[in-house]
Amino acid sequence: MDSSSNSHFAPFPFLYFLLLTHSFVPIFALNITHLLSSYPDLSDFADLLLSTSVAADLTSRSSLTILAVPNPLFRSPDLNRHHLSSPSSLADVLRYHVLLEYLSWSDLRHIPPTGKLVTTLYQTTGRATEKFGSVNITRDPATNAVAVSSPTPYSSSNATILSLINTLPYNVTIFSVNSLLVPHGFDLMASETRPPLGLNITKALVDGHDFNVAASMLSASGIGDQFGSEEGGAGLTLFMPTDDAFSDLPVTASFQSLPADKKAVVLKFHVLHSYYPLGSLQSIVNPVQPTLATEDVGAGSFTLNISRVNGSVAIDTGIVQATVTQTVFDENPVAIFGVSKVLLPKEIFGKNPTGTSKAGSNIASDAQPPEVSESPEKSPELYAPPGQFSPPAGFGEEIRSVAANNGVQSLIIALCCIGLYLLV
Repeated sequence: MDSSSNSHFAPFPFLYFLLLTHSFVPIFALNITHLLSSYPDLSDFADLLLSTSVAADLTSRSSLTILAVPNPLFRSPDLNRHHLSSPSSLADVLRYHVLLEYLSWSDLRHIPPTGKLVTTLYQTTGRATEKFGSVNITRDPATNAVAVSSPTPYSSSNATILSLINTLPYNVTIFSVNSLLVPHGFDLMASETRPPLGLNITKALVDGHDFNVAASMLSASGIGDQFGSEEGGAGLTLFMPTDDAFSDLPVTASFQSLPADKKAVVLKFHVLHSYYPLGSLQSIVNPVQPTLATEDVGAGSFTLNISRVNGSVAIDTGIVQATVTQTVFDENPVAIFGVSKVLLPKEIFGKNPTGTSKAGSNIASDAQPPEVSESPEKSPELYAPPGQFSPPAGFGEEIRSVAANNGVQSLIIALCCIGLYLLV
């Protein structure tokens, strides 16, 4: 009798063990702008994160420290006069205020006297040279004041951390700072220290004698005029297909039948919002580069993979691999290179087989477009009131598919154990 009773209860410890060890893994989409929404003095910073798509870059990240800049610093007449208004330049300055490490107040108070080097989101763009996409954090032992600066000696770009704004422990911390941080070598004063190049890109292509199709498309779409306004700041790098490249387009690519807005996106897909001379392309640190189309559509989409293959610069879109065939124009801040193929983005052409344009010219037909990050407005919201931490609003709804799958597996295990118990 006792033996029978014990056998009926034996599965329960095993059941509890399985349920407790088969943990749920909640994954959150971080909404930085919502975390900042209760702080009107930081509204400009929040709005700029949103308008430059930097906020969208952060939705899938965790373990972050944000250095928020108060409104008066963005409203300074000095800044408004300069080229900080360039979307790409501004986005990179904001990325420099996103540290890719979670740092609490306690962590800052234990910064060693020698300082601590922390990587920023700007480093991931590939536009930062060496370690200059990082910041150096130091603490004054006498006053406990914490300063953040560029890692270059005697840097003029530095800020002091003022106060803790908000925190989600081990996920994100937001501090306010007393100054705007500018990456080393970043020409914030470009509009005054260097006159605009004033290059007519369409004319430069016509003068190249082998880019008439590209020149006419840029002119007809008006995109060429937009490029002219973006020459300052970080500059531009254009990969322009030759006339033969357009002739070699497979019929299934149907480029000419695209509506005007998609043609514009494809043209912007051929442009990097940074100046890269040929030598820099050959030794590029981060091969995955965002394009002007990335800025229009969203982080993670419409990117180019740039590498060196057999001594040449290769550009891979996911369905097309082209090579740089010639330098059409190269004068800081604009570089124009001829490429052997039209760069077809997989986000537009990946669903339709493009076949092979010529022998030896392989174009994959099964590439699928990557997921585009949700906009911050659609992201699940995480928020804790100032001065304290509380679970994010809608915590139960924040659990994504990974947690749901784990829950289903736990339920199946539980049912099996119950079945085993009933059989025994």
